Amino acid sequence: MSRVRVHNFSISLDGFGTGVGLSLEAPFGHAGHRLHEWMIATRSWDAAGTAGVDNAFAERHEHGIGAEIMGAGKFGPPGWQDDSEWRGWWGPNPPFHTPTYVLTHRPRPPLEMDGGTTFHFLDVAPVDALAVAREAADGQDVRIGGGPTMLREFLAAGLVDHLHVVQVPILLGRGVRLWDGLDALEEQYDVEAVSTPSGVTHLTFTR
Repeated sequence: MSRVRVHNFSISLDGFGTGVGLSLEAPFGHAGHRLHEWMIATRSWDAAGTAGVDNAFAERHEHGIGAEIMGAGKFGPPGWQDDSEWRGWWGPNPPFHTPTYVLTHRPRPPLEMDGGTTFHFLDVAPVDALAVAREAADGQDVRIGGGPTMLREFLAAGLVDHLHVVQVPILLGRGVRLWDGLDALEEQYDVEAVSTPSGVTHLTFTR
């Protein structure tokens, strides 16, 4: 059976996966891009970027993925459901290139984009979304794309096989935490930690 994977999910030292005050102008709220500066600096993001350990982790995001599932907050800013013209943050050719399932309480018809990405909007439980995505992935793995609330739901349901979390050395103080309610999650996985010169720590949880 295909695996369920999470890659490059960044959190602060105090466990927040996003800040407060999310908007069209501030997709991560008061966190800005601080959670993702390590990734933006790598060659996987920019051809002029670094090619070290951070890049080695970042580029694993792409391989063997046949479908993605994301939360409503990753697809757009608060209120995007009221804008019938909203087509996501990524322009006409999103970077997913697979069927992509957006979990929302207000579904809409599928949205076909350039480059092989089609957004499907589902109002279902995580286990049911995964069943649909697995069928579409046709034997390849399914990637869970976040944000922190929907990722926490997949973890709580025991649906994630490989989790890559990047702990960034900043304190946000407020926002949405990843780990709340996931007591002793580590007992279900083999856990490894790798620190890099950028100051981040890569934590991998492998079932």
